[in-house]
Amino acid sequence: MTGQVRTVDGRVAGRRGQATRQKLLDCLSEMLSSSPYRDVKVIDVARKAGTSPATFYQYFPDVEGAVLEIAEEVAKEGAGLTELVAGRPWVGKAGWQTAEELVEGFLDFWRRNDAILRVIDLGAAEGDKRFYKIRMKILNSVTNSLTDSVKELQAKGKVDKDISAAAMAGSLVAMLAAVASHQKGFTTWGVKQAELRPNLALLVHLGITGKKPTK
Repeated sequence: MTGQVRTVDGRVAGRRGQATRQKLLDCLSEMLSSSPYRDVKVIDVARKAGTSPATFYQYFPDVEGAVLEIAEEVAKEGAGLTELVAGRPWVGKAGWQTAEELVEGFLDFWRRNDAILRVIDLGAAEGDKRFYKIRMKILNSVTNSLTDSVKELQAKGKVDKDISAAAMAGSLVAMLAAVASHQKGFTTWGVKQAELRPNLALLVHLGITGKKPTK
């Protein structure tokens, strides 16, 4: 954790206070993995962290406030997803590798942060602008880079100029997010994880380049 951490009343938290605050966030994250968001109560988070509700309220106004803190941290991690696309090649075998690594990285990020991403999606779907902004911050990290990739291919004459780069990139990222949040559900359709990723990478490659990949 970097920078100053403050309590709800504006005081700078000391080292022990920061550790307590982080423990509360860690316990809340763990609870979100096994309990519906609406069922998580301050007293339960405090008890799991070995402290009191009064201590919880020193650092967060309520459970939602703490959840937003976790969501912001995940958004910061999600910003790194742009590295899977920015400046990467889309031609030849290297293009197929880019598609594969984007799918791998995106699905892995979603799986690692599944619990909080479900809460972010829920909040965004319910019209909470705070959660919507966080969700878009995560998705934009890939969408903007993919848009640039399509534009670069268009400039080189490798992709039809009639294609909307932003629409194509946005559609692909929305697809990735939908598939990522439904990873467990694919098994009920008889789809193995080992089959899902290469087929998803194929769709991404076709979307960006309009061509079958060279493997």
